[in-house]
Amino acid sequence: MSSARRVLAGSVAALLLPASLLLTTETGSATDPSSVAAKSQALTKKAKQKISLEVLPQISQQGKRPASSTAAKGVVNATIKPVKVGRKVVLELQQGSKWKKVGTAKQDKKGRVHFRANVSQAGQPLTYRVTAMSFKGLKKTSSSSVDTAKWLTPTFTDEFSGTTLDPVWAHRGQDYEPQSKRLCSKGSPEAAKVGGGVLRLSVIKDKSRSGKCTATSRKSKKKIAYRLNGHVGTSHAFSFRYGVAAARIKMQKSRGQHASFWMQPIGENKPGSDGHEIDVIEYFGDKHPQGGLTSFIHWYKGKRLIKTGSWIKDSKSFLKNKRDGWSKNYHVFSVQWTPKSITMYIDGKESWRTSARVSKAQQYLILSMLASDYEALEMKDSKLPQSMDVDWVKVWETPVS
Repeated sequence: MSSARRVLAGSVAALLLPASLLLTTETGSATDPSSVAAKSQALTKKAKQKISLEVLPQISQQGKRPASSTAAKGVVNATIKPVKVGRKVVLELQQGSKWKKVGTAKQDKKGRVHFRANVSQAGQPLTYRVTAMSFKGLKKTSSSSVDTAKWLTPTFTDEFSGTTLDPVWAHRGQDYEPQSKRLCSKGSPEAAKVGGGVLRLSVIKDKSRSGKCTATSRKSKKKIAYRLNGHVGTSHAFSFRYGVAAARIKMQKSRGQHASFWMQPIGENKPGSDGHEIDVIEYFGDKHPQGGLTSFIHWYKGKRLIKTGSWIKDSKSFLKNKRDGWSKNYHVFSVQWTPKSITMYIDGKESWRTSARVSKAQQYLILSMLASDYEALEMKDSKLPQSMDVDWVKVWETPVS
């Protein structure tokens, strides 16, 4: 069995766990006093400057191989105004009554700076601030401090150890669904495998179907083999409302399917629901002309389904270097969900945010590798299987009473 760990005492999500799973639940709570008292954000205004500072949990871990989620780095992000591209900013760690320099960065064209940082030392939270150095008439200015106490204890972790999928995950969409634009593919346990510390979700041929399926897009039709998709979710066992959810994923290389980390509300996304579909990340292949990465929110206005979001612009700017790639290395894709906003990150760098439509319902996690008909016809049967590898998934809850 893989090692999904749920720290759910005092959480609404505990009500969703069957008795057999409650036996493996760790003690602890998303509402520990240390979490409530934590100051993870700060806004500083002085010397005609404004510094917005935020610390986030361990959501940065680019790399070629599977790794423990505890080795991931936390993130400190700052936005400084007025924007001065190239201005040097120093990250400082509080040690007693003194501040120690632990990193430097320069403002980008949006006034942002980004740091990777430890979240704890000997199990204790850490306190950070940033200092913007004097630059082109602006005085040296230090921000107020933030601390990591809010992010010490995740409420859900699955490292996908062992050789079987933890019971917290259930297989989804196990019927061919024309209404979901998947006449030619369906979810199947055969397309989801655990081993080597990862969950591998694939698109494979459905060997139980001997005939061909006609896949249709706006431009063409083509007969292809029926396909099975890796498609799992936690609807029956874990959900949460507000916090940070993250998954470390190495994407598939080819077009013809899309890898996804997303969330749905309990009871599903439908007219009248307080919840919405939150697509943290979708990937459509290395050679997609728009870069391949998207983030979206799907919500209902009356009975009409609205899609808010876009392709992630200049997606290559989130890669570590020219040798990096979404199908070459693992990256952490995450969302911070508050009552007022939804913000997406790639290895801790903000990629998209919205406050236009924010879910207010319990949401559950979904990982999928789906071949919708409109894209499946782009993939020759001989090129299957295609796979995405998920190294780990974590959630840090920040419930609001």
